[in-house]
Amino acid sequence: MIRRARDAVLLWFSPQRVRAEGATPDYRFSLANERTFLAWLRTALALLAGGIAVDQFLTDLRWAVRTSVAVLLLAGGALCAVRAVNHWARSERAMRRGEDLPPSRFPALLAVGTAVAALLVIAVVLAGGA
Repeated sequence: MIRRARDAVLLWFSPQRVRAEGATPDYRFSLANERTFLAWLRTALALLAGGIAVDQFLTDLRWAVRTSVAVLLLAGGALCAVRAVNHWARSERAMRRGEDLPPSRFPALLAVGTAVAALLVIAVVLAGGA
C-alpha cells in the first residue's frame, strides 16, 4: 500500500513517466482531462477561501463551532487539491493504456462534507450563534 502511494505521488511529478505508458491519446481527451483537473483546483481554492472566511468573519459563532467548520472546509480544500492531481494522473494513464477511466467516490465525499459544513453553520445561525 505504501509503495503504491509512493508510486502515485512520483507519477504526479514525472510527466515523462505518464507519457511513456501506452499510446498517445487524442489531444482533445488529454486537454479535457487537464480542464477537469483545473476545475477541481478551482473547487479546492473555493473551499480554502470559505474556510478562511468562516474563521475570519463568523466571529459571533462559538470558537469550537467556527474552528470546526473552518477546519472541515480547509481540509476539504487540501484533499480536493491532492485528489485533483491524483485523478488527473490516473485518468491520463488509463487513456494511454486504453482502459476505462478510474471510478471515484470523491465527488460524493466532497458534496457530503460541504453539505455537513453548511448544515452546521445553518443550525448555529438558527440557534442564534450561541
